[in-house]
Amino acid sequence: MLLPLLHLILHVVIPGITARLAYRKIWLNAWLIMMLTMIVDLDHLLASPVYDPDRCGINFHPFHTYPAIGAYFLLLFVPKLRIIGVGLLIHMGLDFIDCIV
Repeated sequence: MLLPLLHLILHVVIPGITARLAYRKIWLNAWLIMMLTMIVDLDHLLASPVYDPDRCGINFHPFHTYPAIGAYFLLLFVPKLRIIGVGLLIHMGLDFIDCIV
């Protein structure tokens, strides 16, 4: 019960820390944009059951596949989309930790 809560907290805190450190002048906007990238979790609605604590979401949910993660990485090279790419990659990294734990 504690791990899913910690996972959700990290999805808020890590982008916040990243925004504060990497985007000091616009940190709040950067953090909000990164929070909006959490919308990729809508692909969980396609799974049955929607939530399975023992399932690794990476390469299971459509927006969590390796090709999608590759596309998120490419966003880092487009200045106007970089914050979105950072947010999506942070999300995927945190979800990958769940696969290890």
